[in-house]
Amino acid sequence: MKQLDTEVLVVGGGTGGTAAALQAARRGARTILVSEFPWLGGMLTSAGVSCPDGNELLAFQSGIWGAYLKELYRRHPTGLDHGWVSFFDYDPRVGAQVFADWVAALPNLLWIAGETPQEVLRQGDRVVGVRFHQVTVTAAITLDGTELGDLLALGEVPHRWGWEWQSEWSEPSAPSAPNEMTQCYPVQAPTWVVVMQDLGPEKESEAIAPPPYYDPAPFAGAWERHGAAAFLSYGGLPNARYMINWPLHGNDYGQGLQRLIGGEADRTAFWQDARWYSQGFAHYIQAHLGRRYGLALDTFPQVPGSVGGGAYALHPYYRESRRLEGVRTVREQDILPIANGWVAALPFQTAAQGCLAVTSECEAIALGNYANDHHYPGYEFALQPKSRRWGGRWTGTPFTIPYSSLVPAAVEGLLVCEKNIAVSHIANGATRLQPVVLGIGQAAGMAAALCIEQGCQPRQLAVRSLQEALLTEPTAPAAVLPFYNLTPNHPDWLTWQRYYLDHPEAYPATGDVPLANLVGQIPSAFSQSYSGILHHNGEQDYEFTPAHPNHDHPATGQLRLVTLCPRVNQQLAQCRDRQLLQVRGRVNLAGRWLLVEAVEG
Repeated sequence: MKQLDTEVLVVGGGTGGTAAALQAARRGARTILVSEFPWLGGMLTSAGVSCPDGNELLAFQSGIWGAYLKELYRRHPTGLDHGWVSFFDYDPRVGAQVFADWVAALPNLLWIAGETPQEVLRQGDRVVGVRFHQVTVTAAITLDGTELGDLLALGEVPHRWGWEWQSEWSEPSAPSAPNEMTQCYPVQAPTWVVVMQDLGPEKESEAIAPPPYYDPAPFAGAWERHGAAAFLSYGGLPNARYMINWPLHGNDYGQGLQRLIGGEADRTAFWQDARWYSQGFAHYIQAHLGRRYGLALDTFPQVPGSVGGGAYALHPYYRESRRLEGVRTVREQDILPIANGWVAALPFQTAAQGCLAVTSECEAIALGNYANDHHYPGYEFALQPKSRRWGGRWTGTPFTIPYSSLVPAAVEGLLVCEKNIAVSHIANGATRLQPVVLGIGQAAGMAAALCIEQGCQPRQLAVRSLQEALLTEPTAPAAVLPFYNLTPNHPDWLTWQRYYLDHPEAYPATGDVPLANLVGQIPSAFSQSYSGILHHNGEQDYEFTPAHPNHDHPATGQLRLVTLCPRVNQQLAQCRDRQLLQVRGRVNLAGRWLLVEAVEG
């Protein structure tokens, strides 16, 4: 068996693992990334979720997440405005190529594909490496970036799986005791994404065969609430393709979820059943909406021995993993907005947590803002709200991830960098989103590289040094504190990030920094000028009637007016009802909105 030694080992080429490996290598650490699949990026690529959620506001587009969006825009000649579940809808093949190109540009980063971990190597309470099928890698710092927290189980690192009850942390949405739903779904249901293609009304696709044990009953009424056209355009992609990741009588699949943490045969059986279930949904769609809709067979690579590939993602889109028992656990209270505010409270670290840090130091290292989103097919699960109206639409209120939730409570030499952080089952519904996990991965990779530089263990790392390294990272500087009105291109961005890290008690409950001038957005190459009448339907609720139909969008009609830019948000709020307005932006016909990038007059 081949033996390799490195400074940083990242196991798992998913969203967090890819970001961690990139950041560790960019910092200068000798890094090895081992992935199961030939694509990097996980949820964003190989799992097919190429319409990501959360961190959509310009102020939150920083770090590797912001750089990824810029590169997607550069590589997509028709832009990213194709669906309505996200502002960023792209071809997963392009996303995978972005990550592959970034990895190839780093001579100190070795990527090994096609391997899964078989054994975690430990010396006492310290992880020292991992054995795979054909190679063993020893490392000073190992990162678990697997989709299901596999290193936690293999290395006997204390971890959680499933629900916690109200008595555990007094989370407002946690059940008081087991019930029918919690027994059916120990974790959130995954989805096996399938990509479909519209050939147009004059052509017919190849028939999609029903899978074994096909039952159409679970899919009945899938698009009843929204209509067939809106159902398809939910996950619209370039070139008339559709990401089928539909929660309403769709392809969320949660039968026998305990198989995911059983043996290899159990997990393989779950995969096959989930893949068949998605095939059944695709068959149902074609049978009811017509043969113009077929499978986009050239989307994913074929992997020998895998049930995915072709039109089907390489693996399920997991919404939950084994979760570390860390130095600190993120609970629902930690992601909810504070009383009379629009941001969650900052996380503070104390010496009592076992880290060599200044008492009451803010330990935020990544941020997210998505609503707390849980998937349990057949059940409604009420959660505490964490959204507000901003920019003409609803957006989630922001929260931060503490560094100590990446650090095991009792094991050295290990960090986690995926959905496997120390987080409650309830709070995982917000921390699991793709941009958040990219941020977690970037922070974990930077932390690992700093541990190499400083000759220390992760629990000994000074969090302030990690925050400073993220803020000043040359390739993709990452925000660690969320502010609605402070965009990464603002000349005072770094100053204000540092100020509130050094004075966390002054962090504004509004989420707004006291800036005299907001920086505008540079209009994208896909934007156009529109003039028309602005209608105020209520606070942060705008409609726009174009004065002249646009030749590129003759069926535009009345549109919702939305923005991701804080300067435009301020300008729209100051406009009068029925005011004549000229703006520059992008029309999204799937969502029937005009995304304003600049107010011109």
